[in-house]
Amino acid sequence: MKKYKIGYTQGVFDMFHVGHLNLINRAKEQCEFLIVGVNSDELVLSYKNKKTIVGENERVEIVANIKAVDKAVISDTLDKVVQHKKLQFDAIFIGDDWKGSERWKATEEELAKIGVDLVYLPYTQGVSSTKLRVVADNSVEEN
Repeated sequence: MKKYKIGYTQGVFDMFHVGHLNLINRAKEQCEFLIVGVNSDELVLSYKNKKTIVGENERVEIVANIKAVDKAVISDTLDKVVQHKKLQFDAIFIGDDWKGSERWKATEEELAKIGVDLVYLPYTQGVSSTKLRVVADNSVEEN
């Protein structure tokens, strides 16, 4: 029996890599139904101040086709309480690299008020879309 009925995780998932896959698979191990939010292009631009390499429609299609994902949605907000109102999940899963941050401490407190658990999962060291993007940018410049 899995601990949670409906789980949720959210991210950009640009230049999809094994760290993304590990997060999704580890989240699915703990819930019966996993919803994955893919941040919209506009949302990413608003808080990262950069455009994605892969557009939102392609990113959500990639995520939707992962075996562990039961439903993929495009997310227009970082506010997890707003997402909960739409999706009614029991738990949110994020990488433990965020543990202790002010943003996630506040989010955890807000979610606890509505009975939603925040679960930190092991972060995959050594890989990130930001690092992949730097490598891609450098190889384009060399050609």
